[in-house]
Amino acid sequence: LSVLLLPPEHQHLRYNPLKDSWVLVSAHRMKRPWAGQVEKPPEELIPRYDPRNPLCPGNTRANGEVNPSYDSTFVFENDFPALQPDAPDPGSDQHPLFQSKAARGVCKVMCFHPWSDVTLPLMKKEEIIKVIDKWAEIVEELGATYPWVQIFENKGAMMGCSNPHPHCQVWASSFLPNEPAVSDRCQRAYYQKNGEPLLVQYAKQEAEKKVHYVLIKIKFPIAFLLFLYLYCCSSGLAAIMKQLLTKYDNLFEVSFPYSMGWHGAPTGPHLKEDNSHWQLHAHYYPPLLRSATVKKFMVGYEMLAQEQRDLTPEQVTHFALYTDQCGTRFWLTSAIAHL
Repeated sequence: LSVLLLPPEHQHLRYNPLKDSWVLVSAHRMKRPWAGQVEKPPEELIPRYDPRNPLCPGNTRANGEVNPSYDSTFVFENDFPALQPDAPDPGSDQHPLFQSKAARGVCKVMCFHPWSDVTLPLMKKEEIIKVIDKWAEIVEELGATYPWVQIFENKGAMMGCSNPHPHCQVWASSFLPNEPAVSDRCQRAYYQKNGEPLLVQYAKQEAEKKVHYVLIKIKFPIAFLLFLYLYCCSSGLAAIMKQLLTKYDNLFEVSFPYSMGWHGAPTGPHLKEDNSHWQLHAHYYPPLLRSATVKKFMVGYEMLAQEQRDLTPEQVTHFALYTDQCGTRFWLTSAIAHL
């Protein structure tokens, strides 16, 4: 007796081509009552300026440095960097089970705006353009030397952000980190076999099959949008980001928490290589599961066995959002999958 698989009802495995890994999807678990931890709603009354906030214009940071009275973006060296440029090399005389390598780099903090009570979706389009242009400037500067430049934003206390002032971080490293290394390998293998970037084909397939909800309607063809940021201007990307993040906020009527970051081709010495297999894209990882106060915990089976999700991408369309096959990554829009 054959039974037709119904993704919202039956558990199944889904493939993540960017990681060459599988995720267990058990959507029927959403029917179970929730008796777990409930998060506190995010703070709503954030002052525009706080004399005690080290990220505000004109304030003194932990190392004694005084911020300028900036009126746009502001970039400074992280006062507590995870990477420093002058770390010693542990040497090569090591047992293969206890290896260590040198880890050098720089860490920067970038404030998006002088006001603490705004987030990217609340900023004007022109202000977001300045953020994007500064991102490009930093990647060009640090990428001339370092193999990887990771821009990332943790938004909301639920994602470990200890300061509500709108900001992101930039870590440039002397090594290629695990996640982009795996993504590089997967994209390269696909390109060598098929002669087309993995993410370009992914976007085409999704558009043809119309499996997922198109979050933002835009007039440009997909092929053009895939390269919008590289060959057009920051204006189009700023408009897309503002629309997307506004929809996130509207989902549960809360300032939506997330961790986001950009993935592009490796830099530094890799700039001399053929990186045709790479496609610049952004990842958005939201922690919320059912509501503004119910968080998805990555524990137990996920830590010890493999990733597991209680929602299918198709179910997420009911929330007017789009998530990829891994269940935790939100693209800028399903029409362009990865920009």
